[in-house]
Amino acid sequence: MVKIDELQLRSPLKGKQHYNFNSKLWLAVSEVQKHGKWNPAASGSTSLQAQGRRTAAPQIKERPLVCDEEDIESVNELRDFFVQFGVESKKLWYLAGPAIFTSICQYSLGAITQVFVGQLGTLQLAAISVVNSVIAGFSYGVMLGMGSALETLCGQAFGAGQLNMMGIYMQRSWVILITTAIVLTFLYLFVEPLLKLIGQSDDISKAAGVFAIWMIPQLFAYAVNFPIAKFLQAQSKMMAMALISVVALLLHTFFSWFLILKLGWGLAGAAIVLNSSWWFIVVAQLIYIFIGTCGRAWSGFSWKAFQNLGGFVRLSLASAVMLCLEVWYYVALILFAGYVKNPEVAVDGLSICMNISGWAAMLAIGFNAAISVRISNELGAGHPRTAKFSIGVVVVTSFILGIVLSLILIITRKQFPIAFSSNKNVRDLVSELTPWLVASIVINNIQPVLSGVAIGAGWQALVAYVNIGCYYTFGIPLGLILGNLVRNALWNHITNGRALLVDLQNQLTLPPPCSTTTVPSVPDAAEEDFGMLNTLKVKIFILAGKNLPFALYDIFFLGVRVVEESASGNHIGMFKE
Repeated sequence: MVKIDELQLRSPLKGKQHYNFNSKLWLAVSEVQKHGKWNPAASGSTSLQAQGRRTAAPQIKERPLVCDEEDIESVNELRDFFVQFGVESKKLWYLAGPAIFTSICQYSLGAITQVFVGQLGTLQLAAISVVNSVIAGFSYGVMLGMGSALETLCGQAFGAGQLNMMGIYMQRSWVILITTAIVLTFLYLFVEPLLKLIGQSDDISKAAGVFAIWMIPQLFAYAVNFPIAKFLQAQSKMMAMALISVVALLLHTFFSWFLILKLGWGLAGAAIVLNSSWWFIVVAQLIYIFIGTCGRAWSGFSWKAFQNLGGFVRLSLASAVMLCLEVWYYVALILFAGYVKNPEVAVDGLSICMNISGWAAMLAIGFNAAISVRISNELGAGHPRTAKFSIGVVVVTSFILGIVLSLILIITRKQFPIAFSSNKNVRDLVSELTPWLVASIVINNIQPVLSGVAIGAGWQALVAYVNIGCYYTFGIPLGLILGNLVRNALWNHITNGRALLVDLQNQLTLPPPCSTTTVPSVPDAAEEDFGMLNTLKVKIFILAGKNLPFALYDIFFLGVRVVEESASGNHIGMFKE
Protein backbone atom coordinates (compact mmCIF):
# COMPACT_ATOMS: atom_id res chain seq x y z
CA MET A 1 0.00 0.00 0.00
CA VAL A 2 1.14 3.53 -0.72
CA LYS A 3 1.81 5.39 2.51
CA ILE A 4 0.06 8.71 2.12
CA ASP A 5 -1.91 8.66 5.37
CA GLU A 6 0.10 11.53 6.87
CA LEU A 7 -1.04 13.78 4.07
CA GLN A 8 -4.25 12.25 2.83
CA LEU A 9 -7.38 13.35 4.67
CA ARG A 10 -5.33 15.58 6.98
CA SER A 11 -7.39 18.66 6.33
CA PRO A 12 -10.52 18.06 4.28
CA LEU A 13 -12.07 21.32 5.37
CA LYS A 14 -9.63 23.76 3.80
CA GLY A 15 -9.45 24.72 0.13
CA LYS A 16 -12.52 24.69 -2.09
CA GLN A 17 -10.75 22.56 -4.65
CA HIS A 18 -10.62 19.45 -2.50
CA TYR A 19 -12.19 17.10 -5.04
CA ASN A 20 -11.07 13.85 -3.51
CA PHE A 21 -12.80 13.88 -0.18
CA ASN A 22 -15.24 11.28 -1.45
CA SER A 23 -13.79 8.46 0.62
CA LYS A 24 -15.83 7.88 3.80
CA LEU A 25 -18.28 10.46 2.46
CA TRP A 26 -21.53 8.71 3.16
CA LEU A 27 -20.37 7.49 6.56
CA ALA A 28 -19.61 11.09 7.43
CA VAL A 29 -23.11 12.13 6.31
CA SER A 30 -24.71 9.65 8.66
CA GLU A 31 -22.44 10.73 11.53
CA VAL A 32 -23.43 14.36 11.04
CA GLN A 33 -27.09 13.45 11.12
CA LYS A 34 -26.67 11.31 14.24
CA HIS A 35 -24.53 13.58 16.37
CA GLY A 36 -24.94 17.03 14.78
CA LYS A 37 -21.21 17.15 14.01
CA TRP A 38 -18.55 15.35 12.02
CA ASN A 39 -16.83 12.69 14.11
CA PRO A 40 -13.46 12.00 12.46
CA ALA A 41 -12.88 8.81 14.39
CA ALA A 42 -16.09 7.32 13.02
CA SER A 43 -14.97 8.19 9.52
CA GLY A 44 -11.77 6.22 9.90
CA SER A 45 -9.36 9.14 9.78
CA THR A 46 -6.82 9.30 12.56
CA SER A 47 -5.25 12.39 11.05
CA LEU A 48 -8.53 14.26 11.26
CA GLN A 49 -8.80 13.32 14.91
CA ALA A 50 -5.34 14.69 15.50
CA GLN A 51 -6.40 18.03 14.03
CA GLY A 52 -8.97 18.50 16.79
CA ARG A 53 -12.20 20.41 16.87
CA ARG A 54 -10.62 23.82 17.39
CA THR A 55 -8.73 23.60 14.10
CA ALA A 56 -11.83 22.65 12.11
CA ALA A 57 -13.83 25.79 12.82
CA PRO A 58 -11.45 28.39 11.33
CA GLN A 59 -10.85 26.13 8.34
CA ILE A 60 -14.55 26.16 7.56
CA LYS A 61 -14.66 29.96 7.66
CA GLU A 62 -11.79 30.20 5.19
CA ARG A 63 -13.73 28.37 2.51
CA PRO A 64 -15.70 30.75 0.29
CA LEU A 65 -18.53 28.34 -0.50
CA VAL A 66 -19.24 27.28 3.09
CA CYS A 67 -21.85 29.64 4.50
CA ASP A 68 -22.05 30.51 8.16
CA GLU A 69 -25.79 29.91 8.24
CA GLU A 70 -27.52 26.91 9.75
CA ASP A 71 -28.30 23.76 7.82
CA ILE A 72 -31.37 24.05 5.59
CA GLU A 73 -34.69 22.99 7.03
CA SER A 74 -36.53 19.98 5.68
CA VAL A 75 -38.09 20.89 2.33
CA ASN A 76 -41.79 20.04 2.57
CA GLU A 77 -43.39 22.53 0.20
CA LEU A 78 -42.96 22.94 -3.54
CA ARG A 79 -42.14 26.63 -3.22
CA ASP A 80 -39.37 25.92 -0.71
CA PHE A 81 -38.01 23.26 -3.03
CA PHE A 82 -37.64 25.66 -5.95
CA VAL A 83 -36.05 28.32 -3.73
CA GLN A 84 -33.46 25.89 -2.37
CA PHE A 85 -32.96 24.41 -5.84
CA GLY A 86 -32.06 27.84 -7.21
CA VAL A 87 -29.63 28.58 -4.37
CA GLU A 88 -27.89 25.22 -4.69
CA SER A 89 -27.77 25.44 -8.49
CA LYS A 90 -25.85 28.73 -8.29
CA LYS A 91 -23.24 27.15 -6.03
CA LEU A 92 -22.90 24.11 -8.28
CA TRP A 93 -22.56 26.16 -11.45
CA TYR A 94 -19.98 28.40 -9.78
CA LEU A 95 -17.77 25.33 -9.41
CA ALA A 96 -18.80 23.36 -12.48
CA GLY A 97 -18.81 26.23 -14.99
CA PRO A 98 -15.05 26.80 -15.39
CA ALA A 99 -14.35 23.05 -15.25
CA ILE A 100 -16.93 22.32 -17.96
CA PHE A 101 -15.72 25.18 -20.15
CA THR A 102 -12.08 24.09 -19.95
CA SER A 103 -12.96 20.46 -20.68
CA ILE A 104 -15.11 21.37 -23.67
CA CYS A 105 -12.42 23.63 -25.15
CA GLN A 106 -9.69 21.01 -24.83
CA TYR A 107 -11.90 18.19 -26.06
CA SER A 108 -12.95 20.29 -29.04
CA LEU A 109 -9.39 20.54 -30.36
CA GLY A 110 -9.45 17.05 -31.83
CA ALA A 111 -13.13 17.20 -32.75
CA ILE A 112 -12.81 20.43 -34.75
CA THR A 113 -9.81 19.12 -36.66
CA GLN A 114 -11.81 16.00 -37.42
CA VAL A 115 -14.62 18.17 -38.80
CA PHE A 116 -12.24 19.83 -41.29
CA VAL A 117 -10.58 16.53 -42.24
CA GLY A 118 -14.04 15.08 -42.87
CA GLN A 119 -14.36 17.44 -45.83
CA LEU A 120 -11.37 15.73 -47.52
CA GLY A 121 -12.84 12.23 -47.82
CA THR A 122 -13.86 9.09 -45.96
CA LEU A 123 -10.36 7.57 -45.91
CA GLN A 124 -8.77 10.63 -44.32
CA LEU A 125 -11.61 10.88 -41.80
CA ALA A 126 -11.27 7.18 -40.94
CA ALA A 127 -7.51 7.58 -40.44
CA ILE A 128 -7.78 10.54 -38.08
CA SER A 129 -10.69 8.85 -36.29
CA VAL A 130 -8.64 5.74 -35.58
CA VAL A 131 -5.63 7.74 -34.36
CA ASN A 132 -7.60 10.26 -32.29
CA SER A 133 -10.09 7.80 -30.83
CA VAL A 134 -7.96 4.65 -30.59
CA ILE A 135 -4.24 5.45 -30.40
CA ALA A 136 -4.43 8.91 -28.81
CA GLY A 137 -7.51 7.80 -26.85
CA PHE A 138 -5.60 4.85 -25.39
CA SER A 139 -2.70 7.11 -24.42
CA TYR A 140 -5.05 9.80 -23.12
CA GLY A 141 -6.68 7.28 -20.78
CA VAL A 142 -3.33 6.11 -19.44
CA MET A 143 -1.93 9.63 -18.99
CA LEU A 144 -5.05 11.16 -17.47
CA GLY A 145 -5.54 8.20 -15.16
CA MET A 146 -1.96 8.29 -13.88
CA GLY A 147 -2.12 12.06 -13.56
CA SER A 148 -5.20 11.72 -11.34
CA ALA A 149 -2.94 10.64 -8.49
CA LEU A 150 -1.72 14.24 -8.41
CA GLU A 151 -5.29 15.41 -7.86
CA THR A 152 -5.35 13.50 -4.58
CA LEU A 153 -1.90 14.53 -3.37
CA CYS A 154 -1.98 18.19 -4.42
CA GLY A 155 -5.50 18.65 -3.11
CA GLN A 156 -4.58 17.16 0.25
CA ALA A 157 -1.30 19.10 0.42
CA PHE A 158 -3.10 22.38 -0.23
CA GLY A 159 -5.75 21.54 2.35
CA ALA A 160 -3.07 20.65 4.91
CA GLY A 161 -1.14 23.86 4.23
CA GLN A 162 1.91 22.02 2.85
CA LEU A 163 2.13 24.25 -0.22
CA ASN A 164 5.83 23.59 -0.73
CA MET A 165 5.08 19.92 -1.52
CA MET A 166 2.72 20.69 -4.40
CA GLY A 167 5.48 21.62 -6.83
CA ILE A 168 7.44 18.52 -5.81
CA TYR A 169 4.43 16.31 -6.47
CA MET A 170 3.92 17.90 -9.90
CA GLN A 171 7.55 17.29 -10.84
CA ARG A 172 7.32 13.66 -9.72
CA SER A 173 4.26 13.25 -11.88
CA TRP A 174 6.16 14.76 -14.82
CA VAL A 175 8.95 12.21 -14.37
CA ILE A 176 6.49 9.31 -14.31
CA LEU A 177 4.29 10.51 -17.18
CA ILE A 178 7.19 11.45 -19.47
CA THR A 179 8.68 8.00 -18.89
CA THR A 180 5.28 6.51 -19.72
CA ALA A 181 5.13 8.62 -22.88
CA ILE A 182 8.49 7.24 -24.01
CA VAL A 183 7.14 3.71 -23.62
CA LEU A 184 3.91 4.56 -25.47
CA THR A 185 5.93 6.05 -28.34
CA PHE A 186 6.55 2.52 -29.60
CA LEU A 187 2.78 2.11 -29.98
CA TYR A 188 2.70 5.16 -32.26
CA LEU A 189 5.63 3.87 -34.33
CA PHE A 190 4.00 0.53 -35.07
CA VAL A 191 0.37 1.54 -35.61
CA GLU A 192 0.21 0.32 -39.22
CA PRO A 193 1.37 -3.28 -38.58
CA LEU A 194 -0.70 -3.46 -35.40
CA LEU A 195 -3.88 -2.40 -37.18
CA LYS A 196 -3.23 -4.87 -39.99
CA LEU A 197 -2.54 -7.58 -37.43
CA ILE A 198 -5.96 -7.17 -35.87
CA GLY A 199 -7.68 -7.15 -39.25
CA GLN A 200 -8.19 -3.49 -40.13
CA SER A 201 -8.31 -2.61 -43.83
CA ASP A 202 -4.97 -1.89 -45.54
CA ASP A 203 -5.96 1.63 -46.62
CA ILE A 204 -7.06 2.73 -43.15
CA SER A 205 -4.03 1.07 -41.52
CA LYS A 206 -1.54 2.77 -43.82
CA ALA A 207 -3.06 6.26 -43.52
CA ALA A 208 -3.48 5.92 -39.74
CA GLY A 209 0.10 4.66 -39.36
CA VAL A 210 1.58 7.74 -41.04
CA PHE A 211 -0.68 10.13 -39.12
CA ALA A 212 0.14 8.44 -35.78
CA ILE A 213 3.88 9.06 -36.23
CA TRP A 214 3.15 12.73 -36.87
CA MET A 215 1.15 12.87 -33.61
CA ILE A 216 3.97 11.77 -31.25
CA PRO A 217 4.57 15.37 -30.01
CA GLN A 218 0.98 15.46 -28.74
CA LEU A 219 1.73 12.41 -26.57
CA PHE A 220 4.46 14.29 -24.70
CA ALA A 221 2.19 17.34 -24.41
CA TYR A 222 -0.27 15.09 -22.55
CA ALA A 223 2.53 13.99 -20.22
CA VAL A 224 3.34 17.58 -19.23
CA ASN A 225 -0.18 19.02 -19.34
CA PHE A 226 -2.10 16.68 -17.03
CA PRO A 227 0.13 17.26 -13.97
CA ILE A 228 -0.04 21.02 -14.59
CA ALA A 229 -3.83 20.86 -14.82
CA LYS A 230 -4.14 18.98 -11.50
CA PHE A 231 -1.63 21.36 -9.89
CA LEU A 232 -3.64 24.45 -10.89
CA GLN A 233 -6.96 22.79 -10.14
CA ALA A 234 -5.86 22.09 -6.57
CA GLN A 235 -5.38 25.86 -6.11
CA SER A 236 -8.73 26.72 -7.71
CA LYS A 237 -7.05 28.52 -10.62
CA MET A 238 -9.63 27.24 -13.10
CA MET A 239 -10.31 30.63 -14.68
CA ALA A 240 -6.71 30.89 -15.86
CA MET A 241 -6.97 27.42 -17.39
CA ALA A 242 -10.27 28.33 -19.05
CA LEU A 243 -8.82 31.52 -20.57
CA ILE A 244 -5.79 29.69 -21.96
CA SER A 245 -8.01 26.94 -23.36
CA VAL A 246 -10.39 29.30 -25.16
CA VAL A 247 -7.47 31.19 -26.76
CA ALA A 248 -6.00 27.86 -27.88
CA LEU A 249 -9.37 26.78 -29.31
CA LEU A 250 -9.82 29.99 -31.32
CA LEU A 251 -6.31 29.76 -32.77
CA HIS A 252 -6.78 26.05 -33.39
CA THR A 253 -10.00 26.58 -35.35
CA PHE A 254 -8.47 29.20 -37.62
CA PHE A 255 -5.27 27.29 -38.35
CA SER A 256 -7.18 24.04 -38.90
CA TRP A 257 -9.15 25.71 -41.68
CA PHE A 258 -6.07 27.50 -43.03
CA LEU A 259 -3.71 24.50 -43.13
CA ILE A 260 -6.13 21.67 -43.95
CA LEU A 261 -8.47 23.30 -46.46
CA LYS A 262 -6.95 26.62 -47.58
CA LEU A 263 -3.36 25.39 -48.11
CA GLY A 264 -4.47 21.83 -48.82
CA TRP A 265 -1.98 20.17 -46.46
CA GLY A 266 -4.54 17.52 -45.47
CA LEU A 267 -3.55 15.13 -42.67
CA ALA A 268 -0.13 16.77 -42.35
CA GLY A 269 -1.79 20.09 -41.60
CA ALA A 270 -4.09 18.39 -39.09
CA ALA A 271 -1.09 16.93 -37.25
CA ILE A 272 0.73 20.28 -37.18
CA VAL A 273 -2.22 22.19 -35.76
CA LEU A 274 -3.09 19.53 -33.14
CA ASN A 275 0.47 19.29 -31.86
CA SER A 276 0.88 23.07 -31.82
CA SER A 277 -2.39 23.67 -29.96
CA TRP A 278 -1.62 21.22 -27.17
CA TRP A 279 1.89 22.57 -26.72
CA PHE A 280 0.52 26.12 -26.71
CA ILE A 281 -1.67 25.15 -23.72
CA VAL A 282 1.32 23.56 -21.96
CA VAL A 283 3.67 26.52 -22.49
CA ALA A 284 1.04 29.11 -21.55
CA GLN A 285 0.23 27.30 -18.31
CA LEU A 286 3.92 26.92 -17.46
CA ILE A 287 4.47 30.65 -17.97
CA TYR A 288 1.50 31.33 -15.72
CA ILE A 289 3.08 29.18 -12.99
CA PHE A 290 6.64 30.47 -13.40
CA ILE A 291 5.74 34.17 -13.14
CA GLY A 292 4.87 33.66 -9.47
CA THR A 293 1.09 33.41 -9.47
CA CYS A 294 1.17 30.21 -7.41
CA GLY A 295 3.18 31.58 -4.49
CA ARG A 296 4.78 28.96 -2.25
CA ALA A 297 3.16 26.15 -4.25
CA TRP A 298 5.93 26.55 -6.85
CA SER A 299 9.43 27.16 -5.54
CA GLY A 300 11.38 25.92 -8.56
CA PHE A 301 12.77 22.60 -9.72
CA SER A 302 14.09 20.22 -7.09
CA TRP A 303 15.94 16.91 -6.93
CA LYS A 304 13.28 15.77 -4.46
CA ALA A 305 11.16 15.01 -7.50
CA PHE A 306 13.22 11.84 -7.98
CA GLN A 307 12.64 10.61 -4.42
CA ASN A 308 9.92 8.13 -3.38
CA LEU A 309 9.00 7.46 -7.00
CA GLY A 310 8.05 3.85 -6.25
CA GLY A 311 5.11 4.75 -4.04
CA PHE A 312 4.05 7.50 -6.43
CA VAL A 313 4.05 5.05 -9.34
CA ARG A 314 1.87 2.59 -7.44
CA LEU A 315 -0.61 5.31 -6.57
CA SER A 316 -0.62 6.53 -10.19
CA LEU A 317 -1.28 3.04 -11.55
CA ALA A 318 -4.10 2.49 -9.07
CA SER A 319 -5.70 5.78 -10.13
CA ALA A 320 -5.45 4.82 -13.81
CA VAL A 321 -7.16 1.42 -13.69
CA MET A 322 -10.81 2.41 -13.41
CA LEU A 323 -10.62 5.35 -15.81
CA CYS A 324 -8.77 3.33 -18.44
CA LEU A 325 -11.39 0.58 -18.38
CA GLU A 326 -14.02 3.11 -19.39
CA VAL A 327 -11.94 5.04 -21.94
CA TRP A 328 -10.69 1.88 -23.62
CA TYR A 329 -14.25 0.66 -24.06
CA TYR A 330 -14.87 3.40 -26.63
CA VAL A 331 -11.47 2.72 -28.18
CA ALA A 332 -12.49 -0.90 -28.71
CA LEU A 333 -15.75 0.15 -30.35
CA ILE A 334 -13.93 2.21 -32.98
CA LEU A 335 -11.67 -0.76 -33.75
CA PHE A 336 -14.59 -3.17 -34.00
CA ALA A 337 -16.40 -0.80 -36.34
CA GLY A 338 -13.60 -1.52 -38.81
CA TYR A 339 -14.71 -5.16 -39.05
CA VAL A 340 -18.22 -4.55 -40.35
CA LYS A 341 -19.19 -4.14 -43.98
CA ASN A 342 -17.98 -0.89 -45.57
CA PRO A 343 -15.58 -0.17 -42.67
CA GLU A 344 -14.67 3.38 -43.70
CA VAL A 345 -18.28 4.52 -43.44
CA ALA A 346 -18.80 2.57 -40.20
CA VAL A 347 -15.72 4.04 -38.52
CA ASP A 348 -16.59 7.55 -39.70
CA GLY A 349 -20.20 7.36 -38.53
CA LEU A 350 -19.40 5.88 -35.14
CA SER A 351 -16.54 8.31 -34.47
CA ILE A 352 -18.79 11.29 -35.25
CA CYS A 353 -21.37 10.02 -32.76
CA MET A 354 -18.66 9.49 -30.15
CA ASN A 355 -17.38 13.03 -30.68
CA ILE A 356 -20.83 14.44 -29.98
CA SER A 357 -21.26 12.14 -27.00
CA GLY A 358 -17.87 13.30 -25.71
CA TRP A 359 -18.91 16.95 -25.88
CA ALA A 360 -22.05 16.14 -23.89
CA ALA A 361 -20.03 14.14 -21.36
CA MET A 362 -18.02 17.24 -20.45
CA LEU A 363 -21.10 18.56 -18.64
CA ALA A 364 -21.39 15.48 -16.47
CA ILE A 365 -17.66 15.50 -15.71
CA GLY A 366 -17.86 19.12 -14.56
CA PHE A 367 -20.80 18.39 -12.27
CA ASN A 368 -19.03 15.33 -10.91
CA ALA A 369 -16.16 17.55 -9.75
CA ALA A 370 -18.55 20.19 -8.43
CA ILE A 371 -20.58 17.79 -6.32
CA SER A 372 -17.43 16.53 -4.63
CA VAL A 373 -16.56 20.05 -3.50
CA ARG A 374 -20.12 20.85 -2.40
CA ILE A 375 -20.42 17.69 -0.30
CA SER A 376 -17.04 18.27 1.35
CA ASN A 377 -17.99 21.86 2.17
CA GLU A 378 -21.35 21.04 3.69
CA LEU A 379 -20.16 18.03 5.67
CA GLY A 380 -17.36 20.09 7.14
CA ALA A 381 -19.89 22.78 8.09
CA GLY A 382 -22.17 20.19 9.71
CA HIS A 383 -24.97 20.53 7.13
CA PRO A 384 -26.19 17.00 6.29
CA ARG A 385 -29.52 18.09 4.79
CA THR A 386 -27.78 20.57 2.50
CA ALA A 387 -25.35 17.85 1.40
CA LYS A 388 -28.21 15.50 0.62
CA PHE A 389 -30.14 18.19 -1.23
CA SER A 390 -27.03 19.08 -3.24
CA ILE A 391 -26.80 15.56 -4.63
CA GLY A 392 -30.47 15.63 -5.58
CA VAL A 393 -29.96 18.93 -7.40
CA VAL A 394 -27.00 17.67 -9.41
CA VAL A 395 -28.85 14.48 -10.42
CA VAL A 396 -31.90 16.45 -11.57
CA THR A 397 -29.76 19.06 -13.35
CA SER A 398 -27.72 16.44 -15.21
CA PHE A 399 -30.89 14.62 -16.23
CA ILE A 400 -32.55 17.79 -17.55
CA LEU A 401 -29.44 18.80 -19.50
CA GLY A 402 -29.30 15.33 -21.06
CA ILE A 403 -32.93 15.61 -22.15
CA VAL A 404 -32.40 19.09 -23.65
CA LEU A 405 -29.32 17.99 -25.61
CA SER A 406 -31.16 14.90 -26.82
CA LEU A 407 -34.11 16.93 -28.10
CA ILE A 408 -31.76 19.26 -30.00
CA LEU A 409 -30.03 16.31 -31.67
CA ILE A 410 -33.31 14.59 -32.56
CA ILE A 411 -34.71 17.77 -34.12
CA THR A 412 -31.52 18.40 -36.14
CA ARG A 413 -30.70 14.77 -36.95
CA LYS A 414 -30.79 15.51 -40.70
CA GLN A 415 -28.74 18.69 -40.47
CA PHE A 416 -25.89 18.31 -37.93
CA PRO A 417 -24.12 15.39 -39.74
CA ILE A 418 -23.41 17.78 -42.64
CA ALA A 419 -20.89 19.63 -40.46
CA PHE A 420 -18.86 16.45 -39.94
CA SER A 421 -18.74 14.77 -43.35
CA SER A 422 -19.36 15.45 -47.02
CA ASN A 423 -20.14 11.78 -47.70
CA LYS A 424 -23.87 11.06 -47.97
CA ASN A 425 -23.54 7.49 -46.71
CA VAL A 426 -21.75 8.69 -43.57
CA ARG A 427 -24.37 11.39 -42.97
CA ASP A 428 -27.20 8.90 -43.38
CA LEU A 429 -25.52 6.50 -40.94
CA VAL A 430 -25.07 9.24 -38.33
CA SER A 431 -28.71 10.24 -38.74
CA GLU A 432 -29.75 6.62 -38.27
CA LEU A 433 -27.58 6.28 -35.16
CA THR A 434 -28.95 9.46 -33.58
CA PRO A 435 -31.73 7.78 -31.51
CA TRP A 436 -29.13 5.55 -29.85
CA LEU A 437 -26.79 8.51 -29.48
CA VAL A 438 -29.37 10.54 -27.56
CA ALA A 439 -30.20 7.55 -25.35
CA SER A 440 -26.50 7.24 -24.55
CA ILE A 441 -26.23 10.97 -23.77
CA VAL A 442 -29.11 10.88 -21.29
CA ILE A 443 -27.65 7.86 -19.49
CA ASN A 444 -24.10 9.27 -19.61
CA ASN A 445 -25.28 12.46 -17.93
CA ILE A 446 -26.49 10.49 -14.91
CA GLN A 447 -23.88 7.72 -14.63
CA PRO A 448 -20.89 9.86 -13.50
CA VAL A 449 -22.88 11.15 -10.52
CA LEU A 450 -23.91 7.64 -9.49
CA SER A 451 -20.39 6.39 -10.12
CA GLY A 452 -19.16 9.06 -7.73
CA VAL A 453 -21.37 7.52 -5.02
CA ALA A 454 -19.65 4.15 -5.38
CA ILE A 455 -16.20 5.73 -5.54
CA GLY A 456 -16.99 7.80 -2.49
CA ALA A 457 -17.70 4.58 -0.62
CA GLY A 458 -14.22 3.29 -1.44
CA TRP A 459 -15.40 0.75 -4.03
CA GLN A 460 -12.95 1.58 -6.81
CA ALA A 461 -12.06 -2.07 -7.40
CA LEU A 462 -15.70 -3.13 -7.32
CA VAL A 463 -16.66 -0.42 -9.83
CA ALA A 464 -13.82 -1.63 -12.06
CA TYR A 465 -15.35 -5.12 -12.02
CA VAL A 466 -18.74 -3.62 -12.84
CA ASN A 467 -17.16 -1.75 -15.78
CA ILE A 468 -15.64 -4.98 -17.08
CA GLY A 469 -18.95 -6.81 -16.81
CA CYS A 470 -21.14 -4.13 -18.36
CA TYR A 471 -18.80 -2.83 -21.04
CA TYR A 472 -16.58 -5.74 -22.05
CA THR A 473 -18.61 -8.85 -21.17
CA PHE A 474 -21.96 -7.52 -22.29
CA GLY A 475 -21.86 -4.40 -24.48
CA ILE A 476 -19.01 -5.09 -26.92
CA PRO A 477 -19.63 -8.84 -27.59
CA LEU A 478 -23.33 -8.25 -28.23
CA GLY A 479 -22.54 -5.37 -30.57
CA LEU A 480 -20.00 -7.53 -32.44
CA ILE A 481 -22.45 -10.39 -32.87
CA LEU A 482 -25.18 -8.16 -34.26
CA GLY A 483 -22.94 -5.58 -35.94
CA ASN A 484 -23.31 -7.02 -39.43
CA LEU A 485 -27.00 -7.84 -38.94
CA VAL A 486 -28.24 -4.48 -37.72
CA ARG A 487 -26.40 -1.33 -38.80
CA ASN A 488 -26.85 0.46 -35.50
CA ALA A 489 -26.05 -2.54 -33.30
CA LEU A 490 -22.70 -1.20 -32.11
CA TRP A 491 -24.11 2.05 -30.83
CA ASN A 492 -27.22 0.23 -29.59
CA HIS A 493 -25.08 -1.82 -27.26
CA ILE A 494 -22.99 1.10 -26.14
CA THR A 495 -26.28 2.33 -24.72
CA ASN A 496 -27.18 -1.11 -23.37
CA GLY A 497 -23.85 -1.55 -21.59
CA ARG A 498 -24.01 1.95 -20.15
CA ALA A 499 -27.60 1.46 -18.94
CA LEU A 500 -26.67 -1.82 -17.28
CA LEU A 501 -23.73 -0.08 -15.59
CA VAL A 502 -26.00 2.67 -14.24
CA ASP A 503 -28.49 0.14 -12.91
CA LEU A 504 -25.81 -1.97 -11.25
CA GLN A 505 -24.20 1.05 -9.64
CA ASN A 506 -27.62 2.03 -8.33
CA GLN A 507 -28.03 -1.42 -6.81
CA LEU A 508 -24.52 -1.32 -5.33
CA THR A 509 -25.30 1.83 -3.41
CA LEU A 510 -28.42 0.34 -1.80
CA PRO A 511 -28.15 -1.24 1.69
CA PRO A 512 -27.18 -4.93 1.83
CA PRO A 513 -29.64 -7.63 2.98
CA CYS A 514 -27.87 -7.79 6.36
CA SER A 515 -28.46 -4.10 7.08
CA THR A 516 -29.97 -3.57 10.50
CA THR A 517 -32.17 -0.73 9.33
CA THR A 518 -34.95 -0.52 6.77
CA VAL A 519 -36.68 2.15 4.75
CA PRO A 520 -39.72 2.93 6.87
CA SER A 521 -41.73 4.45 4.04
CA VAL A 522 -41.61 1.35 1.80
CA PRO A 523 -43.25 -1.91 2.94
CA ASP A 524 -41.41 -5.20 2.47
CA ALA A 525 -43.92 -6.47 -0.09
CA ALA A 526 -43.54 -3.33 -2.13
CA GLU A 527 -39.76 -3.75 -1.91
CA GLU A 528 -40.03 -7.24 -3.41
CA ASP A 529 -42.33 -6.05 -6.19
CA PHE A 530 -39.99 -3.14 -6.92
CA GLY A 531 -36.95 -5.40 -7.07
CA MET A 532 -38.71 -7.84 -9.40
CA LEU A 533 -40.01 -5.06 -11.63
CA ASN A 534 -36.57 -3.45 -11.71
CA THR A 535 -34.92 -6.73 -12.72
CA LEU A 536 -37.47 -7.29 -15.50
CA LYS A 537 -36.89 -3.79 -16.83
CA VAL A 538 -33.14 -4.35 -16.96
CA LYS A 539 -33.63 -7.62 -18.86
CA ILE A 540 -36.04 -6.02 -21.32
CA PHE A 541 -33.62 -3.17 -21.96
CA ILE A 542 -30.76 -5.61 -22.47
CA LEU A 543 -32.68 -7.78 -24.94
CA ALA A 544 -34.41 -5.08 -26.95
CA GLY A 545 -32.33 -1.98 -26.24
CA LYS A 546 -35.32 0.22 -26.97
CA ASN A 547 -37.07 0.75 -23.64
CA LEU A 548 -35.53 4.11 -22.83
CA PRO A 549 -38.49 5.33 -20.73
CA PHE A 550 -38.09 2.36 -18.40
CA ALA A 551 -34.37 2.98 -18.11
CA LEU A 552 -34.85 6.66 -17.36
CA TYR A 553 -37.43 5.80 -14.70
CA ASP A 554 -34.94 3.45 -13.06
CA ILE A 555 -32.13 5.98 -13.23
CA PHE A 556 -34.12 8.86 -11.77
CA PHE A 557 -36.02 6.91 -9.10
CA LEU A 558 -33.03 4.95 -7.88
CA GLY A 559 -30.78 8.01 -8.02
CA VAL A 560 -33.06 9.88 -5.64
CA ARG A 561 -33.35 6.80 -3.45
CA VAL A 562 -29.57 6.49 -3.27
CA VAL A 563 -29.38 10.04 -1.95
CA GLU A 564 -32.03 9.43 0.71
CA GLU A 565 -30.67 6.13 1.96
CA SER A 566 -27.06 7.28 1.96
CA ALA A 567 -27.86 10.33 4.04
CA SER A 568 -30.05 8.35 6.44
CA GLY A 569 -27.21 5.95 7.25
CA ASN A 570 -29.07 2.79 6.20
CA HIS A 571 -25.93 1.46 4.51
CA ILE A 572 -23.53 2.27 7.32
CA GLY A 573 -22.47 -1.34 7.77
CA MET A 574 -21.06 -1.44 4.25
CA PHE A 575 -18.13 0.80 5.09
CA LYS A 576 -16.70 -0.81 8.18
CA GLU A 577 -13.07 -1.71 7.57
